[in-house]
Amino acid sequence: MVDVVERHDVSERRACGLVGMPRSTWLYKSRRGNDTALRMRLRDLAMSRPRYGYKRLQVLLRREGIVVNHKKVYRLYVEEGLHVRTKRRRKLTSRQRVPLEAPVAKDDRWCMDFMSDAVFDGRRFRVLTIIDAYTRESLATEVAERFTSQAVTDVLERIIVKRRQPQSITVDNGSEFTSRHFDHWAFGRGIRVDFIRPGRPMENGYIESFNGKLRDECLNTNWFQCLDDARQTINAWRIDYNETRPHSSLGNRSPAQFAAEMIWLGAG
Repeated sequence: MVDVVERHDVSERRACGLVGMPRSTWLYKSRRGNDTALRMRLRDLAMSRPRYGYKRLQVLLRREGIVVNHKKVYRLYVEEGLHVRTKRRRKLTSRQRVPLEAPVAKDDRWCMDFMSDAVFDGRRFRVLTIIDAYTRESLATEVAERFTSQAVTDVLERIIVKRRQPQSITVDNGSEFTSRHFDHWAFGRGIRVDFIRPGRPMENGYIESFNGKLRDECLNTNWFQCLDDARQTINAWRIDYNETRPHSSLGNRSPAQFAAEMIWLGAG
């Protein structure tokens, strides 16, 4: 526009008319502030939590007192190339959705399952995962090469010492859960064991959701040197999940924060 004004010796208003540009557009001055600090903090958070999307990162920013519109967070998130890569899942033509009976209080229902992974030399290990279905707290992520039903009940006993026992536990039909020892332990404790139907993992959807997060944010992003390394890394992630990680179904509160609020309200 400056070139048109100087070359043809016309006013800015005339030059805008010649090129078809509103004069207000030419005179507009951007009010956008310096976002360098925000960009750097957003990148730091994304680097420390590489599987978090922009919505969860915005929650972390707000916890630090940085009040920013989600649109701005998304714009900076895109400009900085912080997208989370996702795998395209094969579409299933038929998947029955089973409605889950919602738990009504803390320790009303626990959910339990196993995961597997390997250390750097290929040795496999298993992870026993246990959560409270109401508060979404991770009660255990126990790591071992193998588990017996006795080892499972030992873990449960350690948890019960720290908090009251559950009314029920939802599990699949693995041998550790269908054994006589586990059945005798649950009967003696007065705990109901709910088995899901074979081939229907979503009937234990709470633990399946948790296991997906553990796989995506921890197991798939770490290289374990040994079992002790796996134990420390997975337990550190569990603590961060309980105390820091925003949970969308809990109003972006962490499970520990939600559990504390329920106790304060008398619902825990």
